[in-house]
Amino acid sequence: MTTHTDPRHGRHHLPAGSAGSDAYALDIDPEGAGWDRSSLRVLELEPGGVHTLATGESEWIILPLTGGCTVHTADETFELLGRESVFSGVSDFAYLPRDAHAQIASGAGGRFALAGAKCERRLPARYGPAPEVPVELRGAGNCSRQVNNFAAADTFDCDRLIAVEVLTPGGNWSSYPPHKHDEHVPGAESVLEEIYYFEVADGGLAYHRVSPSRAGGADVLAEVRTGDAVLVPDGWHGPSIAPPGRTLYYLNVMAGPGRREWLISDHPEHRWIRDTWPGLPRDPRLPLYGPEVVR
Repeated sequence: MTTHTDPRHGRHHLPAGSAGSDAYALDIDPEGAGWDRSSLRVLELEPGGVHTLATGESEWIILPLTGGCTVHTADETFELLGRESVFSGVSDFAYLPRDAHAQIASGAGGRFALAGAKCERRLPARYGPAPEVPVELRGAGNCSRQVNNFAAADTFDCDRLIAVEVLTPGGNWSSYPPHKHDEHVPGAESVLEEIYYFEVADGGLAYHRVSPSRAGGADVLAEVRTGDAVLVPDGWHGPSIAPPGRTLYYLNVMAGPGRREWLISDHPEHRWIRDTWPGLPRDPRLPLYGPEVVR
């Protein structure tokens, strides 16, 4: 991974264009991130473009951000219809196991997220249909947001990888209250390395905060734009703040050493915010799109 930052020295914000390599506009791997499992690549293909992927020790999900593609493996071919943009609809996706080779081809071109995690089990390659992606409305009031749980721990089978999309209407706060998952507390908190990848509708900027949960831990207050990423090896992460009039999108990619589950601890100074939600209506702008809403 080519990057001007060293996350092990507390610099975790990767501005667009600062962490690319070869075909990838963004290329985050465990070695470059200074952790054990989580990866994210953003592949940009010109019309008629073809890319070869060796999965190595990681499982991967190919998720269209814009456009569609065909994913060929030794035994399967998956036609991904994709979408116009992350703000226009849920996308279908393809799961690729470790120790495999695949070819990604796009007739019209597009941008594709490759979310990965080093893993032990080799599961079968599979297609994830867009209509089967659970869409959750989370929070209330100006903390309302939409979560596309395409590869959440309880919605799609992976060995280590957890990945979801979050859309926050303009002016709202998400990843709030701030929360963490950097300690193993049975039944309460799991250890997960996390990547945030951002896009802001119609350009513009948003803000993201990571505050330390321990001495020397991650400490970020970043102005983020489309194509930026933030690494979260530890710490309280949130809020992610959408600017007025601009929807904020982020892709979360997570993996950890233990059981595949998303267990979090809220920041003790902010957990009260959850108690206000039952008395507040959800933002009427949500859902931004379907196909199905789980409340």
